Amino acid sequence: MPTHAVVAPTEVKGSSLPGFAIAAIREEGRWRCVRLAPDALVDLSAAITELRALRSTGAVVGLLDVDDEFFVLLRPTPGGVALMVSDAAAALDYDVAADVLDLLRVELPPDEDALDDDPWPEGDLGILADLGLPAEELNVLAGEVELYPDEQLAAIGRRCGFADELAEAVDD
Repeated sequence: MPTHAVVAPTEVKGSSLPGFAIAAIREEGRWRCVRLAPDALVDLSAAITELRALRSTGAVVGLLDVDDEFFVLLRPTPGGVALMVSDAAAALDYDVAADVLDLLRVELPPDEDALDDDPWPEGDLGILADLGLPAEELNVLAGEVELYPDEQLAAIGRRCGFADELAEAVDD
């Protein structure tokens, strides 16, 4: 398998980007959403650590809208973390997307021209299947180029049942 030297991302660790990082937590049949620290948008390890610290008996899902360019879904599991990025090509410009691909052990094609303008989702597309969003629907939603990431995440919230809580957390 060819290796690809990823171009150094344009962001600096510790800096913040436009967008939002939200944790959706389901406990006793009810959803609540809370903001994660701004570092979660640039540091995948920080996002994972913060999600694990929430310790819930129900589902915990991280939703990252990074710079209005792409989104990341994270879900702590007993053996690690399930991950999905809406556009793998974002790894060329964003540390958090590059970190997702590193954890997934996915390499970008060696020829950057092979990456076209269409989004290329990567990761566990079934990450939300048990919450009402099948992998096929998530794949279609990630490919909706006329939607911004916040709109895609709002649609995910509607499908999984936490749309109102997500909107309230984003507006805070």
